[in-house]
Amino acid sequence: MTRSMKRFGALFGAALVFAGAIPVQASERLISIGGDVTEIVYALGRGNDLIAVDTTSGFPAEVQQLPNVGYMRQLSAEPILALAPDHIIAVADAGPDSAVDVLQEAGVRYTRIPDEPSVEGTVAKIRAVGAAVGRDAEAGALAQRVAEAVQAVQQQVGEPAHRPRTLFLLSVGRGGLMAGGSGTSSNAMIQLAGGDNIAAKLNGYKPFEPEAMNALDPEVIVVTDRTLQALGGKEQMLAQPQFAGTTAAKNGRLIAMDGMLLLGFGPRLPEAVDTLARALHSGSSPQ
Repeated sequence: MTRSMKRFGALFGAALVFAGAIPVQASERLISIGGDVTEIVYALGRGNDLIAVDTTSGFPAEVQQLPNVGYMRQLSAEPILALAPDHIIAVADAGPDSAVDVLQEAGVRYTRIPDEPSVEGTVAKIRAVGAAVGRDAEAGALAQRVAEAVQAVQQQVGEPAHRPRTLFLLSVGRGGLMAGGSGTSSNAMIQLAGGDNIAAKLNGYKPFEPEAMNALDPEVIVVTDRTLQALGGKEQMLAQPQFAGTTAAKNGRLIAMDGMLLLGFGPRLPEAVDTLARALHSGSSPQ
């Protein structure tokens, strides 16, 4: 890793895509569902039109002051309709469909945003939100900046001499853990950052099998901040029997990142790739 790479988090982070407010041209009562969608709405200068968000929306900080309509896959139509929205912009897998049907039957405009975890998918997502809020030109410019910034980070990383054997784990409540396999945001992020996802043979998120840990022997374990908190912190997690014998535990290689930054594939994608790449290849943890 070069010294200049250490500066990429600041160069291509939130300041890049949120700098400079874009004047709002049309007032509309918007609700965004999906933290990545919310970030894009703000990045395109329509944050002031948001009247509510979902529980996955926490960035920028202003959204935390807005009413919350619940988890994006467990929406209820009635409390959303009570807010009298004009337009709901939601990530593709938001639902359930029964709630979406009620919203549309009530005359609320509902736009589904595609969500493919890749650089190309992020570009498409930004453009789709831009079309939904009438900011096509701004969305095109933002998408180009994000794609170019990711490319710049990857050029700094280069072709790693060694791709660390990496395992992503996600807490699903009551101590249950899911490993991130192929087709997931975690798999795509590990690849972009120059790691080797040892769970890639799995399809999607699958229950973590502790007895398989010794065979997998990850060099690095990646979790979200929320997962690490649920497991009692770094020392307590790595001391658990299923982890204690791994190379990752022996070397203290546990990386914890904000979940939406790591998995969201939104405007902060360059910052996420840079943060994970530095942690994977330098042995340091994100600050």
